[in-house]
Amino acid sequence: MVYRGRVEKGVVVVDDSAVLPDGLEVRIEPVGGIEKEGSLDENGLTLGQKLLKHAGKSVGLPPDLAVNHDHCVPMDCSK
Repeated sequence: MVYRGRVEKGVVVVDDSAVLPDGLEVRIEPVGGIEKEGSLDENGLTLGQKLLKHAGKSVGLPPDLAVNHDHCVPMDCSK
């Protein structure tokens, strides 16, 4: 059986007068409108997915940049 409802203050409120026993496992499947505006591009990719294609492509950076990145501003890592 499929029940419909809405989220109100973080709680799913089921339409109709459905009586479901406590402890019953349910599956909640959003119908739509859950994406934050602008979170996906026209290809359905998030910003993180788009930036991932650039991961590991930098050259000439010190091997400890992840640890000492605050010393490399503006790109003077000699300190």
